[in-house]
Amino acid sequence: MEEDSFLTIKTISEGVYKEKGSKFYAFAYPVSNEEEIKSAIQDLKKQYYDARHHCFAFILGIDKTNYRANDDGEPGNSAGPPILGQIRSKELTDVLVVVVRYFGGTKLGVGGLITAYKAAANDALGNAEIITKYLEKRFRVEFEYPQMNEVMKLVKDFDLKIEDQYFEQDCVMKLIVREKFAKELQLKLEKIAGLRLKIS
Repeated sequence: MEEDSFLTIKTISEGVYKEKGSKFYAFAYPVSNEEEIKSAIQDLKKQYYDARHHCFAFILGIDKTNYRANDDGEPGNSAGPPILGQIRSKELTDVLVVVVRYFGGTKLGVGGLITAYKAAANDALGNAEIITKYLEKRFRVEFEYPQMNEVMKLVKDFDLKIEDQYFEQDCVMKLIVREKFAKELQLKLEKIAGLRLKIS
């Protein structure tokens, strides 16, 4: 894979695993920060308030150094790490997997729990559409109508995503560019007379 690209999932997906009456419902989310992670876990805790455990793992960032695994009361390392292992085995990042467990009355033992959490997480990720994403930069450009053609040519040449645009007295566009091409695009935009540029 290219240095500025990474694999993640396109949308939320679900999986399930059942063993000796216990049910393990797995939910995989595409996430980009810890606020989104907290919010997703809180929503699931509200929705499945009567479940015994809400175990999870996540990996964030292209270098995959921001990660966490949580057993939520299950025996140590029997839930969070097996979930994390499934995210890693598919080489994904910017992904959260939560497995909600309903206890069925029969204890599964640590080995059984590891198998169950791993299988549920694997099912949710197996049902997900895996996509390649790129590190991106956001450009905000302001220009006058006569420069429109030059700007639109760059939008086409660099295959830019237009996040937002409004045309009043001046034209304003919010553009998203793959980080790899950001410097080249910046130089070309700066050559357009009268154009004002902000980068984030």
